[in-house]
Amino acid sequence: MEEKVIYLLFTNTGTLLARVIRLFTGQSLNHVSICFDHKLMEVYSFGRKKVRNPFIGGFVKEDVRCGFLRKSECEIYQFTIEDLEYNRILERIREVEARKDAYKYNFLGLFGVLFQLELKRRNAFFCSQFIATLLNEVKQIQFSKSICFVKPEDIRKLEGLQLIYKGILESYYKEEIEEEKQLQRSFLPFYLSKKLKHFKIAKG
Repeated sequence: MEEKVIYLLFTNTGTLLARVIRLFTGQSLNHVSICFDHKLMEVYSFGRKKVRNPFIGGFVKEDVRCGFLRKSECEIYQFTIEDLEYNRILERIREVEARKDAYKYNFLGLFGVLFQLELKRRNAFFCSQFIATLLNEVKQIQFSKSICFVKPEDIRKLEGLQLIYKGILESYYKEEIEEEKQLQRSFLPFYLSKKLKHFKIAKG
């Protein structure tokens, strides 16, 4: 059966909201996002919609190359799942994205985590609640608690996750850019020799 890879990005933004959430979780990496490529071009989660206002939140496609995220401490994990599961997760995200204005950030749910009260709200998630909901599509994943109580740390401890990077987020994609440049430089002599050979043949 065909397999595909998803990526889970855990960050500590250092913002006021992140510090407040840390009071609920006792952990530093308190934001989790899901990605579909190792370059982190498609990154989705529930978080702030406006950079300067932490209290307006909901479904977001995150740009890790600007704003407060790029300077975040982070850990990036890759996780291999079946093709069918991958497509189900992607389909679910597309459904939410198409109706993103109907979704809200579940601030009340954070208090539910703190006091162990299962507060189910329609179209409202905090980040780990949303990611856990998506990962429920994966048959090898079973959470030992209600989705309403799942914290980023619980997701990080899932069996099968492979850590591929730990450090400042900005450094990760700068390394990716540098690796691409090195690959291009190594390929350049071969490309030029092919072009020269083609030119000699054409010239006769």
